[in-house]
Amino acid sequence: MNKIWSIFAGLFFCTQVFIACGDTTSSAVIEIGGPTKSDTTASDTSTVEEPVVPDTTTKPDTTAIEEPETVVPDTTAHQDTATVDTTPHYAVTEDSSGLHFMLGDKEITSSELYLNYPADSFLTRFEIGDMVTVAFVGYDTLEMAVAASTSDVPIAQFVLSAINGNDYMYMSVHNGKLAEILGISVENSPVEVIVSMKEKGGHLLGLDIMRNAHYMDTYPESYPELSIEEYANFREVRTTGIGKNKLYRSSSPIDHGLGRNYYADSLAQEAGVATFINLADSENSGTSYKGYEATYYSTQNIAFLALNVDFYSKSFQERLVIGYRYMIEHEGPYLVHCTYGMDRTGFTIAVLEALMGATAEEIQADYAKTFSNYFTVREGKQIALSEEQVGFFKAVVLRNLKSVYHAAGIEVPDTSNADWASATEKFLEKLGMTQEEIAALKDRLK
Repeated sequence: MNKIWSIFAGLFFCTQVFIACGDTTSSAVIEIGGPTKSDTTASDTSTVEEPVVPDTTTKPDTTAIEEPETVVPDTTAHQDTATVDTTPHYAVTEDSSGLHFMLGDKEITSSELYLNYPADSFLTRFEIGDMVTVAFVGYDTLEMAVAASTSDVPIAQFVLSAINGNDYMYMSVHNGKLAEILGISVENSPVEVIVSMKEKGGHLLGLDIMRNAHYMDTYPESYPELSIEEYANFREVRTTGIGKNKLYRSSSPIDHGLGRNYYADSLAQEAGVATFINLADSENSGTSYKGYEATYYSTQNIAFLALNVDFYSKSFQERLVIGYRYMIEHEGPYLVHCTYGMDRTGFTIAVLEALMGATAEEIQADYAKTFSNYFTVREGKQIALSEEQVGFFKAVVLRNLKSVYHAAGIEVPDTSNADWASATEKFLEKLGMTQEEIAALKDRLK
């Protein structure tokens, strides 16, 4: 009997030892495995996740633009340390010249350039509404507004988007492809980027205007202080060098969407317009508007150009030249329009004004007039733009001309006192027009 109890005691002792060993082994595995990904990311900034591509959706007047296909990277969190993302991320440094970033191949797309750096950290040094200088080393240097998205800046202008809570930022242009403008591609990465302060709060007024001022209406009663011509955004262009009854601009005389088409068409007939330059529509879409056949417009010469709203693009510039050549080939008076007669028309007319010798002040006043004809309708009545707001739009047109010319290799260092006529001739030559064609266009407008 004693022998049997000895055997039982021995078995009991072995069982306890086995259980104890099992517990010790479990603890050792946890130690060897180390911290989970959630622990490492809290202390190791070198494992910043791939940026999630933002939704850059609604933009005004962009129906002809084909948005690029974007692949959103997988940012799923993993607790298994064996699957932690080991893709190298470039360190951000700071010195007297500013913050230094590196763009790797995964940070470069055709439309945006990403900065793999937390927006919250960036916004401890800069603020929304600041203007910054962004140097792309070996490529170009641009001025950008620090804002949430491209809708916070006017067409053709640059933005550095920093949104609280995001682990990344991106640089872009309103209706354009920044990497293509700069000539940066995945193949020539990495690219160094240096961000420094240009003007503290330099875009605060613009931010307020872009977010709050551009309300408009489709009823003449909402604009009691405007004439019918102003309501239709119809006017003769009479800047220096352009002759009387030669060139007009307006909102669309055929598109019903704004409620202004009948007024614009009637005013064009009264002015005797013989040639229309339609920047917005293709021939098929333009002739499909209800009542088109009954318009004065349909009886005249029409160039249907269907321009997108990317002033930097090859497509826009090629079709712009087609429009100018159409003017050379057909008698005036001419009327240029898009939908609103605002962005595409504003740029197209500004180029013609500059070519004919207009002063900077003349170009600015004509451009800003359009925004006074549309903006700040509140509770069914228009409130006139303030002097500061008008000044903002005056600055936009010269900045756009300078930026687009610069992208084509034409430098305009001082926009206020520039020889805009000479710069514009060079720009049109870059776009493929001959000196003879440029001279013929000028003759048409004298």
